[in-house]
Amino acid sequence: MSATTLHKELCLKSHPTNIVLIEPFVEDLCRRLEVAGELYGNILVCITEAVNNAILHGNKSNSDKEVHVEVSSDKHILTCTVSDEGMGFDYNHLPDPTAPENIEQIGGRGIFLMKHLSDVVIFSNDGSNVEIRFRL
Repeated sequence: MSATTLHKELCLKSHPTNIVLIEPFVEDLCRRLEVAGELYGNILVCITEAVNNAILHGNKSNSDKEVHVEVSSDKHILTCTVSDEGMGFDYNHLPDPTAPENIEQIGGRGIFLMKHLSDVVIFSNDGSNVEIRFRL
């Protein structure tokens, strides 16, 4: 893995079809940082889930609103911040998607996945901003 430093940004209109722009963004990011394998997959899933949540839940798929994705790295840490223009949410009281009553629910696993596939997840701005960190 490279000791490259990097800063990269992406701004999306909040329309669900724009989620397809995340994979090439992450592919380019990981290629530049020489990240592959399981870590690449974890980064892709986490950023995709964060952007999906921002579009659907934060901005309510309002294409007049935007989602901002910003990534930066130093020698050892990749930090990704996803921000939406929504009102936020109570990130301290989320249902456990592994609880028996939630197992068959269609959604509700994105934040669970982000927390389990990354090293750090920090919500701020009442939940309309999430920072996800990965050790490189």
